[in-house]
Amino acid sequence: MISVANLWRHPIKSHGREALEIIMLSEGQTIPWDRHWAVAHDKTKFDAADPAWVMCRNFVIGALTPEVAGIWAQFDEDAGLMTLTHTRLGEVTFRPDDPVDATRFLNWVAPLTNTVSFKPVSLVSLGARGMTDTDYPSVSIMSHATNNAVAAIAGKPLEAERWRGNIWLDGTAPWEEFEWFGRDLRIGNAVLHVREPVKRCRHPAVNPQTGQRDTDVINILNNSFGHQNFGIYAEVIQSGHIALGDTAEVL
Repeated sequence: MISVANLWRHPIKSHGREALEIIMLSEGQTIPWDRHWAVAHDKTKFDAADPAWVMCRNFVIGALTPEVAGIWAQFDEDAGLMTLTHTRLGEVTFRPDDPVDATRFLNWVAPLTNTVSFKPVSLVSLGARGMTDTDYPSVSIMSHATNNAVAAIAGKPLEAERWRGNIWLDGTAPWEEFEWFGRDLRIGNAVLHVREPVKRCRHPAVNPQTGQRDTDVINILNNSFGHQNFGIYAEVIQSGHIALGDTAEVL
C-alpha cells in the first residue's frame, strides 16, 4: 500500500521549508502558500509592475546561493506572519506583504549571499499563483524508496528535505513513480495528473542542516541512473484534502 509519509511547503522559494500534517488542494492550484513568495535578485527579469511567471534563475535559489538551503520556515496564515530560522543568522519574524518588514527580511538574509554575485533586492509574489519551477501550478511528489536508492549510491543517508518536495510517499518501489507519467493519482480525496519528471539543479547537493554542499547528487543521478531527474510534477485536477497517512492510488 502506498501512503503519505510527509507533507511540506516552502512559503518563500528556496528560503525555508515547513512540515505540515494536512493540505487542502484546489483544482489548478499549488499547495496553498507553497512558493507564494520569491526573492528577486539584482539581475532578475521579473517585473513587479506587471507580474508574470518567469524561470527560477530570476530569483535567489539554493543552486546558486547554497546557504539559503539551511533555512526553516513557519508561516502563520491567520496572522500573516513568517518566522524563519537559520543556524548562522538566528531567527526573524516578519510580514512578507509589508514593504518595511520585507526589507528587514532582506537585510537578515543578505549575509548568505556575500560570496555570490546574485544579491537579494525584493520579495515578490504572483498572488494566488505559487512560483513553481514549472510554467503551470504544480505539486511535486517524491518517494522515500527512490531517495534511499540514491543514498545507497552516495554511501550515506540523504535528508529528504534537500529535494524540496511537497508530498512524500512510502510503499513504492524505487523509481516506480516514473511509471505514472500521463496517469492520474488519487491521494486522500484529491486527484492529481502526473505530468513530468523533476529535472534537478545543484540545490539537492546542499545539506539542509548546514547549508553546505556535501553530496554531488547530479553526478550520482547521471552516472548511476542515466538521467538527472528525481521526483515528479503533478497538476491538481480534483480538489480535496491530503493528510499524513492517507493512501495513494494510481488510477
